[in-house]
Parts: sequence; C-alpha cells; structure tokens
Amino acid sequence: MLTVGSVEKDKSRLKWACRRGMLELDVLFMPFVDEAWEHLSDENKAIFERLLVCQDPELFAWFMGHEECKDAELNSMVQFILGRVKV
Repeated sequence: MLTVGSVEKDKSRLKWACRRGMLELDVLFMPFVDEAWEHLSDENKAIFERLLVCQDPELFAWFMGHEECKDAELNSMVQFILGRVKV
C-alpha cells in the first residue's frame, strides 16, 4: 500500500528523471508529472517511466514530430502528453 510519503517520494524521483539535457523536453515532462501523474493508471505510469529511459535525441524527434516512435505504447504516451500540451 502506498502512503502519502511514498507517493511524494516517487513523484520526486520522477521529477528528477524528467530533468533532461534539452529545455524542450523539460517543459513537457515537468508539468506532466505535476498535473497528470497521479491520475494515470499503473500501466500508464510504467509506460511513462519507460519513456524516461529513452535518449534525449529520440525523445526530441518524437515530441517534435520529426520521427514516429515505433513502440506502440511509447508512441501512445508521446501523443497523450502532446495532447495535454495542445489544449
């Protein structure tokens, strides 16, 4: 069972992982964790964490629309995050 403290610790760990070498990625990931993380299913949380393991050049290409991610789950998460930003 997760406690409030463990949820905040998990969120802090994620925020640290969201700090990237590219500002364009930081401005996508940091607000997403602040605003949407707690509302994701466990499955989508795992997919987002998998996304954070990807290299910055790949992430940049996917989020800027230069390339499409071949992994369907990761691509779905990229589109979900982009959809939240383009409101």
